[in-house]
Amino acid sequence: MSGGRQNSSRIPYLANTVVTTKLHLKFHGILTEDWLQKVKCSSTSGLYYTKTSPQLSVVVSFSTEDTDSKGMASTSKQPAPARTYSNLPPVMTLRGHKDDVRLMAYFPDGKQMISGSHDKTARRWDLQARKEIEDMRNVFEQEINSVAVSRDGRWVITGSGDEDHGELKACDVETGIVKIFEGHLEGIALACMDVSEDGTLLASGSGDSTSRIWSLDSGELVAGPFESAEWLGAVRLSQDSKKLAVKSMYGKCLEVWDIQTQKLDGREWKRHSSTIMTSAPVFWTNKGTILASFTFTNSRPPKTIYEFDASTLETVGSAFEGHTEVINGLAFSSNGAQALLASASSDNTIKLWAFESRQLLASFRVANPDILVFSPDTRQVAYTKKNSDHKIYICNTPPNILFSIGLPPDPLATVRYIYHSCPNCLYLTFTGDCSTIATATRTC
Repeated sequence: MSGGRQNSSRIPYLANTVVTTKLHLKFHGILTEDWLQKVKCSSTSGLYYTKTSPQLSVVVSFSTEDTDSKGMASTSKQPAPARTYSNLPPVMTLRGHKDDVRLMAYFPDGKQMISGSHDKTARRWDLQARKEIEDMRNVFEQEINSVAVSRDGRWVITGSGDEDHGELKACDVETGIVKIFEGHLEGIALACMDVSEDGTLLASGSGDSTSRIWSLDSGELVAGPFESAEWLGAVRLSQDSKKLAVKSMYGKCLEVWDIQTQKLDGREWKRHSSTIMTSAPVFWTNKGTILASFTFTNSRPPKTIYEFDASTLETVGSAFEGHTEVINGLAFSSNGAQALLASASSDNTIKLWAFESRQLLASFRVANPDILVFSPDTRQVAYTKKNSDHKIYICNTPPNILFSIGLPPDPLATVRYIYHSCPNCLYLTFTGDCSTIATATRTC
């Protein structure tokens, strides 16, 4: 890009590079229109720009080759360091609950969500209208501890209760028929649940330290009870519904049960004194391994995420390290070419990770983040705050993060993004496909 005037006093160079799986974007700062007219585009590289005044424009160059900060082809394969952002701005805030929201679940089309709260209500939300569907609200006698939606959208499941009484029930969305599942001893206090990928089985875990497998069609018990070493915090069925992963509420016991033989395949149990509870979920990966927050250290809460071999329960690869306090929430998506992991911690951050490489992609400062969940298409992440305002915050997954896992952002979405290089700072607002900057504003 030569031949144009480059007035250094008018071109604050930001040197911010975002490396993606398809395009490599470089933000060059504010350039004069005269210089911009001399830039040409080819099939593999070029410039996008937008005017912010009659005299100034912001320019983004793109290339199919990785380039270093001087615009030369780079031989380094090291990923760009993770950015820390001042916040994760919501595009939607759902208000209505009067107490802590314990869990949220999207419907398969991503247009609706259900949430359960300690205010003893389960609420259904129209995400296009951005409000509660009030006539679908369910009021319970006890606090709601867990909710789930089957992957076909047929069933909505709720778990409520305390140490004296609990209730686990599933509602057929089309017919309104409700099935009640009875068997847990101490109710569904701090319950956890999961629905099989084919929508036929329900796994539940309870304060009675047992997990059970139920038929959603018949309401009958299929397998269990499986007696665990500690109070349960998370359960997850494998993709083929043959195995059940169980994690304790204290994050120091992980088990795998064979559903067909109803026997324990393995248990990783650290008998130490950590008593900080977390209901962060556990996940099966496409490789058949297990992903969970866990603590191997005495008296310390689970603040590290590990991948476990399901057969041996030995750790696989390096850990996801970076949080300094207990991990409250996890979300995992394998929609893209690469899997994406999100974590929320009492260290007041939400972090996004590339699963395979373990690379920390971004860290956001968020006060007291608690529950996390991805939308079905991974393009949004919803979270709640612990002991706070009882709201649900829905945010767009940053466009460069989506590109990094092989997912183009939603063309209809508009994402505000901050690129910071003091003494010059820009707010850049991109169209959803990341091809055009909509606005740019000097802030310092």
